Amino acid sequence: MTNAGASDARDRDPEGRARNARPRDGLGRPLPYGTEGVPRQPEGVARQPQQTVAEAQALLDAGKPFHAHEVFEDAWKSGPEEERTLWRGLAQLAVGLTHAARGNAVGGARLLRRGAGALADWEAGQGEDRPYGIDLAGIGRWARELAGRVESGEPVDAGDEAPRLRS
Repeated sequence: MTNAGASDARDRDPEGRARNARPRDGLGRPLPYGTEGVPRQPEGVARQPQQTVAEAQALLDAGKPFHAHEVFEDAWKSGPEEERTLWRGLAQLAVGLTHAARGNAVGGARLLRRGAGALADWEAGQGEDRPYGIDLAGIGRWARELAGRVESGEPVDAGDEAPRLRS
């Protein structure tokens, strides 16, 4: 038997799809209900590419790579098809940094390398190493180097390790 009161308390949008309104910390970890968390990025925002890069950089600099990943994810999902690999790769790097800062060395290193590979694939396919001023080669080097340090057990502070998207 279903408890109607319990289902009313669940985070759902008007169509009944799950929506997680639970507060989160700067690394996106869920906090107990009633706790003050870090404001989340609004989902599904279509930004201009330059705005995406600037907003994501500000979040990375603030030690909030999980939130930067959400900005990149919006660009990946709403941008032109030919740019999806670029934005997905940047989102993977932000999630890799998130996992590394949370202490998940295996997941962090894997996602950092996957994101670096996606950016290299995009650059190879497009012949452009600085779309929107983004330093793809430099970010790739940063990601591979950080992945090696993460695997060696070095602790990661997300704010201190934030990459410079533009050099």
